[in-house]
Formats: sequence, structure tokens, C-alpha cells
Amino acid sequence: MDLQLKDKVAIVTGGSRGIGRAICFALGADGCRVVFCARGEEQLRATEADLTAKGVETLALVADVTSAADIERLIAATAERFGRIDVLVNNAGGGRPGDEDTAWQGGYDLNLLAAVRASRAVVPHMQAAGGGSIIHIVSIWGREAGGGLIYNAMKAAMISHAKNLALQLAPEGIRVNSIAPGSILFEGGGWGRRVEADPEGMAAFVKQNIPSGRFGRPEEVADAVAFLASPRASWVTGVCLNVDGGQSRSNI
Repeated sequence: MDLQLKDKVAIVTGGSRGIGRAICFALGADGCRVVFCARGEEQLRATEADLTAKGVETLALVADVTSAADIERLIAATAERFGRIDVLVNNAGGGRPGDEDTAWQGGYDLNLLAAVRASRAVVPHMQAAGGGSIIHIVSIWGREAGGGLIYNAMKAAMISHAKNLALQLAPEGIRVNSIAPGSILFEGGGWGRRVEADPEGMAAFVKQNIPSGRFGRPEEVADAVAFLASPRASWVTGVCLNVDGGQSRSNI
């Protein structure tokens, strides 16, 4: 199916590895011009080179999404290079250990506030383009109990933000959705490290918790992102889509 994404301009935060990297490749394969950022330059440049080798027009920037100035620089550089912004994927995020104020502030800055700032910054560009798509990458643990305390709370807040922003921006032709992955396995990721450290324990975890019988792959999340980013999903907004092989237990 042609997703009608050719020459659309997409921004992906945290795009150098794992799910973010897969999202960049999926959007690029469907014809998007892809802008992505990450904090680490070595992996960022490696992903940039791989995308370029696939023929994807790419702009890669070292940026920290916890910095308001870096987010502004990312959006401004995209608009200057390509003249428009059609898609934003707020993928950067993660958990914070502990329960002290600094841990909560760090989780808030990295997850919710980064998504709020980036979304706010792209809206004028999407209005000028006649519409657009904003997607938050959250987690099934934002919909039900599980995961770390701070991570769980921040992902729940991002789901709420996406739903309410979708209602606000619907008259502008800007769709806002969230995607909630389950346990996704990739090299260097948290589940990858757990599998290396305790393969038998992780096999038992999969058997007990994931009806589909395996961990998910980043590409499976990325395919869902590409669809929601595309005009083919023109009547889909305010949705939180699980991509989890049946792992979640919530019925809403």
C-alpha cells in the first residue's frame, strides 16, 4: 500500500538506535525526508550514513531533547533545510531510577516536557503546510501498572497529552496519536541486556507474559508509526495504539 509519504518531511527524536532508528528507516523507505537527533554523535553519524546509503535524504543533528534550546535548533534547522515539517515522532525518552525530586525532574524533562516542547514548536509549520501528524512513542506501561514508577507516570502523562492535543488541533488538520510498544528486543537495549544476562529467565518471562511467544522487533513499531504518520490514517487521531504481541492486559 502506498502510504502517500513521498517528499514529506519527518522529524524523529532519539533516532540513532533501536526503535528510533527503525522509525527513520521505515519513514525513509516510504519516501520521507528524514531529520533525526541523538545525544551521541558516533551512533548518530553511523545511522546517518546507513540512511544515506539507502537513498534517504537525511539531516542528522546532535541534540539533547531535555534542552529547550536544542529542540528549537532542531525544528529551525529542519524548516531551513526543507521548508516544511509534516511529521514529528517524539521517540526520545526513558526511565529514571530512584524516587527523589531530581529523578522525577529528569524523567519529566526527558519524556513529557521534551514531547510538549517539540510538539508546540512544530505546530506553526504544520499549520502552514495544511496539516500534519504528531506521534508520541509511549509504552504499554503508560496504560497499566508495570515498569518503573517514574517511567510509568511519564508515559501515562504523554498518552494524556496526545489525546488532549489531538482534540485541540483536529480543526487544523493536525493529527496526534501515541504508540505503546510492549517489550521490544534490540542490540544495546534494556531487553537485549537482560536476555544476555539471563537467557533462561527471559525465556520464562516471554512464556508467561507475551502471548505471541517472542519479544517484539523495532521494525514492527516503526511500521505502525509509518501508517499513523501517513495520509492513509487521515481519520485516526487521539488514539493510543498498542504494539505488543498481546502483552498488555488492559481492555481499553
